[in-house]
This record gives sequence, C-alpha cells and structure tokens, in this order.
Amino acid sequence: MPKSFADLLREARTQIREVTPLEVSALPKGTAVIVDVREEYEWEQGYIPGAEHVSKGYLEQAIEEVAPDRDQPVVLYCAGGIRSLFAAQTMQEMGYTDVASMSAGFQGWKSAGLPFDKPITLSQDQKQRYSRHLLIPEVGSAGQARLLASRALIIGAGGLGSPAALYLAAAGVGTIGLVDFDIVDVSNLQRQIVHTTARVGERKVESASVAIKALNPEIEVVAHEEMLGAANVERIIAGYDVILDGTDTFETRYILNDAAVAAGIPVIHASVFRFEGQLTTFVPYEGPCYRCLYPTPPPPELAPGCSVAGVLGVVPGILGLLQTNEALKVLLGIGNTLAGRLMLFDALETEFTELQLRRDPRCPVCSDEAVAARAAGRPLATTAMGADAPFLLTTTGLAGTISPEARA
Repeated sequence: MPKSFADLLREARTQIREVTPLEVSALPKGTAVIVDVREEYEWEQGYIPGAEHVSKGYLEQAIEEVAPDRDQPVVLYCAGGIRSLFAAQTMQEMGYTDVASMSAGFQGWKSAGLPFDKPITLSQDQKQRYSRHLLIPEVGSAGQARLLASRALIIGAGGLGSPAALYLAAAGVGTIGLVDFDIVDVSNLQRQIVHTTARVGERKVESASVAIKALNPEIEVVAHEEMLGAANVERIIAGYDVILDGTDTFETRYILNDAAVAAGIPVIHASVFRFEGQLTTFVPYEGPCYRCLYPTPPPPELAPGCSVAGVLGVVPGILGLLQTNEALKVLLGIGNTLAGRLMLFDALETEFTELQLRRDPRCPVCSDEAVAARAAGRPLATTAMGADAPFLLTTTGLAGTISPEARA
C-alpha cells in the first residue's frame, strides 16, 4: 500500500533520534560531526559554527568525505527539522550507527538565540570563474573566499615569477605583489611567459601587471619597482601571507630569508640551473630556513646566473608552477608542504628526488637562541656575502633521501 508523506515522517521519527538545538550547542567540541543538509542558498544565509555543508541531494555521494567514521556521532540539521530526518534515514542505510536529527532545524537554532556564522558569499561572476575550485571539498566557497582575501608576494617577475603570477591570478589570490626593477628584454621571452614581444622595453612589473589584469581583472597588483635589499625588505614583505622567492642571487635570498623568518612569513624557494631545479618551502620554526640549508654563500663561480650558464626555458616554468602549488597549499591550509624537504628536479631524466631537511639548532636566524637574541634586541651575527668563510652546502640541513615508502 502506498505511503503518504505523513506516514513516511512518522516512520522516520520512530527510527531517528531527535535532539534539540540547546542539546547540540552543549556538545563538547569534536565529539560529533554536525552536518548542514540544506541547499547552498540556505547555507549562505547562515550556519551553525563548525558545521559541514553537504546538501541532501548530494548526501550519498559526499557524506563519507566529512564523516568517514561510520561509528562517530553525527548530527544533521536543515531549515525546520524535516529533511534532516530523511537524510538521517539514508545515512543509517549506509551503515552509520549514531545519527541524530536536530529538531526545529536552523530556524529553531536562531530562535533559541544561539550564535551562527555567515559565510563570505561569492558573486555570481566569481562562482562561475572559480566553479572548479568550488567543487573541491578542500577548497569550496570558504577556501575560495580565503584565497580572494590572501596576499602573495613574488620576488622577481622572471622565469619563476612568470608562471607563478599567472596561476596565482587564475586561482583568485586577491592581492599579488611584484618585486622587480628590470625591464623586459627580448632574451627574456624564451622563459618569462608573463611578458610579450609587444612589451619589450617596458618595466617588468608593469608588463606583468598587464598580463595579470588581462587574465583576472579583479586581482589587485601591487608593483614594487625596486631592488630588494636590506634597507627595504621589511617594508616590502610586510602584510603578505606568503612569499615566492624567484631571485637569482644568494645575497638577496639571505636578505629575504632573514627578514621573512623574523616576520613569520612562509617563503616558497626555487632555483634553476640549465636542466635542473630545486624547490622547498621555508615555514618559520616549523622547518629549516635558507641559512640552515646554506650556512655560507658559495663563491660566484659555483653559482652562475642564467645569463652566464643558460637554462632550458621550460625548467623555470615547471619550478614556478610547483612554487605556486606550494603557495596555494599554504594559503588554504591543506595538504603537506615541502617544509623540511628539498625537491630536486632533473629535466633530462624527468626525475624528481627528495632530500630530508632539518633545522640547524645553531642557526643564527631561526634557532631558539636566535629568536631570543632578536627579542632582546641583539640579533646574532650572520655570515656576510664575500666573507672569507668556507662554502658549506650543509652538514645539518640535509638529513638523507626520503623513500617513497616514507612519504606514503
């Protein structure tokens, strides 16, 4: 015999435990997964703090991503407490053993005077532009809003900075700072894809700004048309959430490293040489810094620039994209960064190798002693460029090769 809606509702209430909004608010943090099963437009009007959003129409497809443990307590809610009952029935059929529905739904939560959050809503144009991000649970609307509010600084609008600038802009990183004092030369175009033949002779920061704005007009570009140095580094990096190091001199890298560690800003470092490149992420105090890896600078003959040694054009492109990937993970707070790992790339072999890094307990910049000394206003001395000191690739920073098994 066919069942009416009233029959189905009575049946659901006999099978599903209901809890009140006050009972849900009293749950200790982390004891239950709270899931909002309303539609997107309802979620945008407000939601219970800490709740996950899985609309009822996608419940079977997506619930395992937010509640992988079928024995963990789960509380579902909707607008008035009806849809969540039926959604809880579905979860029981999927094998979930402790599912409850919040009576009176979100309306009851608000009527009880309980706090709720409102998501940062995206415009229709933003939803369309970033639609592929919105489909990824690790990004979604909240992650995209976080990117739009983020600030990334690129040091050098060259081979590494070119792809980074374009992909950061495409991803919707709201503010992109560019540091470069050079002009576009025709020899740059073999690898610096943010520039064009038509813009040869223009300032690189201006040329890159044109390309970024053409790709994504809503991105704010901050042009720092100056050479990064000890006198201006603190001013330039202030306020940024992540820095992409595309410099090509050891002196600039040391200056940037020391200031970024003091400011607590992560730096995504990459460098290239002919067919090879290396990449790592320096997160202050969570892993080593640049001086842990290179305690002393090499002599010039061991570190020639691209204009002397040459470089296969695609190599800085590959490393620049990997830098961008690291930067997006840092900004979104997802995945495992390369902090504590040095990735080596060989283009001729198409081979990646990883080396494990560790902090130098005697580092004059990031060690506990160095932090205390800065706080006391007497920072420790560092090895200056050109000083008469032996070059060390590092004895402390490199801790061995990481096997695929160790990464799994």
